[in-house]
Amino acid sequence: MSYTQAQTVGSSYDIRDSSLIPTRRLAQHNEFLNNAYPFPAKPRNEWEIGVKGGYTSGFTSVANWGPTGGFGFHIRKALGYVVSIRAEYDWIRLRGLNYQYSQSYGKNSALTLPILYPQQANGTYAPIFYNYRSTVHELTFQALFAFNNINFHKAKTGWNAYVFVGAGPMTYGTLYKQDGSYLQGYQNVINQFPVEDYKHKGDIRSALKNVLTGNWNHIAERPTTSAKLGGVPLTIVGVTGVGFEFKLNDRWNIALEDKFSFTGTKLLAGQQWQNNYTPGSTNSIAQVPSSDKYNFVSLGLNYNIFAKHAVEPLWWLNPLDYAYNEINQPRHMKLPKPILDDTDGDGVTDQFDLEPNTPKGAPVDTHGVSLDTDGDGVPDYKDKEKITPTQCQPVDADGVGKCPDPQCCKDLKNLIDSAGLGYGHKCGIGDLPSITFKGRSVNLTKEHKQLLSTVAQKMKDNPNCRVAVIGYGESSKAAQQLSWDRVNAVINYLVEKEGISSDRFIFRYGQSGGEENTIDLKDATGEEGPNTVPAPHPNLRRK
Repeated sequence: MSYTQAQTVGSSYDIRDSSLIPTRRLAQHNEFLNNAYPFPAKPRNEWEIGVKGGYTSGFTSVANWGPTGGFGFHIRKALGYVVSIRAEYDWIRLRGLNYQYSQSYGKNSALTLPILYPQQANGTYAPIFYNYRSTVHELTFQALFAFNNINFHKAKTGWNAYVFVGAGPMTYGTLYKQDGSYLQGYQNVINQFPVEDYKHKGDIRSALKNVLTGNWNHIAERPTTSAKLGGVPLTIVGVTGVGFEFKLNDRWNIALEDKFSFTGTKLLAGQQWQNNYTPGSTNSIAQVPSSDKYNFVSLGLNYNIFAKHAVEPLWWLNPLDYAYNEINQPRHMKLPKPILDDTDGDGVTDQFDLEPNTPKGAPVDTHGVSLDTDGDGVPDYKDKEKITPTQCQPVDADGVGKCPDPQCCKDLKNLIDSAGLGYGHKCGIGDLPSITFKGRSVNLTKEHKQLLSTVAQKMKDNPNCRVAVIGYGESSKAAQQLSWDRVNAVINYLVEKEGISSDRFIFRYGQSGGEENTIDLKDATGEEGPNTVPAPHPNLRRK
């Protein structure tokens, strides 16, 4: 599999691609593929090379003289997803110029030569201004620690941050702009700006730059005991810093970095003796208290190399990417055979069962809902008349319908009714009470049952009478179902508790023109209507 293909499989790379695994880690890779070891082998990853350039500044006994620069290049290799190592070479240029003069430089043999600044007759030295230019060659080996690629909320990042520490050898060559002819120019600056005048140090330095017009050609003081390389001092430097990389694509990135270097010398500026000046007192000489340091702020361009059968440098990859992708869409892990619950044993698992409490043995459809072959609202396992003709519906609670009389029977009935002998005539039941419920209740109270007992007695005393039980509420599905529940509760009580035949009732719910919490009972002799009606919205029924 090629590099491009490996990068486009999944978010980072194909964890199963053996061509990405070094030979020494193939054993672990094979165990992983065979599910004998849970951790995948670390893939082969690219090296990084880069160049940089930027601004430098020194921290020495001599103040900086304007901006200076440097450049460098490096090669970097990941040891893991966090730690990597880097070898880096940097060329650094530093310059300095003091705004205060010094006289106590008698211990600096590079400045007290008879041809330069000899000791005066009174035993003192003429006032001069320290200056230097140093060229540094630095080779360091660094450990870098990345901390933005391990991310719990996204697969990859477009930038990375890191810190680093390291050490290595460095050489430096320091030169002065010094000549005996500068003495008069120094004195003119001193006469123009008294040493106590700290407010004009910028003007002093500008005046000194007009004096120091020669070349950097005088070798500065060097340590007598240190090692040398190519005739210049060789010492050890320690570095630390922080950097930010911004990804351009899978090959290129740019880096902004700040590196601070700690040297092992006090002569990077060519001065290890400093002039301690206190206004109103004589000058004294003291050794510089600490070694010199410098800083390098750079902008670099980096490129990934050795791409064949390798992934990006590991500090760009998220090691959690494989784990999250495997959890989301398993391709490698062994999954147990799923066991899905079927609580009611109807053959439809609970997660798909729309009626999870179907009685045992009840026939159901593919959604686990009880079959209702004739669509009369009574499921087949309760239906005593499984195929009720449409014209015989609605049905009673057992699913049994009441078919209309044939035409001959209707003609006979009309004849009987016209003679005043038929069912429904001569009804003297009179006015019947209403039942009023509270809130959304459907339960009959003790007072309700007493009223219904009087209704039952009237119906027993008038066997030719039919009664319409009327509920109101057509404004919503919930109101219609509540009306049905209350009408059903009244009729069921009169039938089951008072022994009145269900044929003597007309079931009316969801009517308009009345109070929704009231159930009216009225004489319905001679009227037609069903004595039972399926619940309009059974899922909204009040228990």
